Amino acid sequence: MVEELLDADTASLIPLVGVKKACELLGRVRSTFYRRQQPRIAKESFIRPSPPNALSEPERAAVLALLNEPEHCDLAIDQVYARTLDEGIYLCSPATMHRLLAKSGASSDRRALRTHPAKKRPELLATRPNEIWSWDITKLHGPTRGLFYDLYVILDIFSRYVLNWLVAAHEDAQLAKEFIEDAIVTQGVARDTLTIHADRGGAMRSKPVSQLMVDLGVVRSHSRPHVCLFTG
Repeated sequence: MVEELLDADTASLIPLVGVKKACELLGRVRSTFYRRQQPRIAKESFIRPSPPNALSEPERAAVLALLNEPEHCDLAIDQVYARTLDEGIYLCSPATMHRLLAKSGASSDRRALRTHPAKKRPELLATRPNEIWSWDITKLHGPTRGLFYDLYVILDIFSRYVLNWLVAAHEDAQLAKEFIEDAIVTQGVARDTLTIHADRGGAMRSKPVSQLMVDLGVVRSHSRPHVCLFTG
């Protein structure tokens, strides 16, 4: 519609200022104007004749049946072509096989692919108190610049209750052992009923803490590498 209006405006200006000036005034390209003035010739529809060596419908059905046989359905087209050729059978070229499969909607990967179940992130689920604990050590700002303290905290996953906490001047494996042991004794946890989860910090994987877990029958659980304690 816009082009037709521009053609009409250009045609009305041409007798007054000429083609070049009319196109400049209307911001048009002269080649575009001249091209649109040429009569449009409708293209004749052309139906491509079928080549003399085209497969007939029974032959196409035979090729698809060959490709879908149990011994061939999981093989690549080139493998099927080579095997049948060794047996003295030639129906068509590999390219024709590909075209027939694409036309029938069966051109996807024909190999038997191994399937892998979706990876699930491990998750600890507590159904009662004192079943799973989680503990960590974090830094606290001190009264002066550059001075920090270490806060030890144990939480019960089921109730979110703070079972024990401790503020120390530094992180220490022996102190962590005594901290966990005090919480277990205070809560009266029986042997082989508790799992304690932590990240992979030095105190969490230290020998005193690991030996305490073994002695008290506590199951150790650690976050995946490079994953925060609260997400792994």
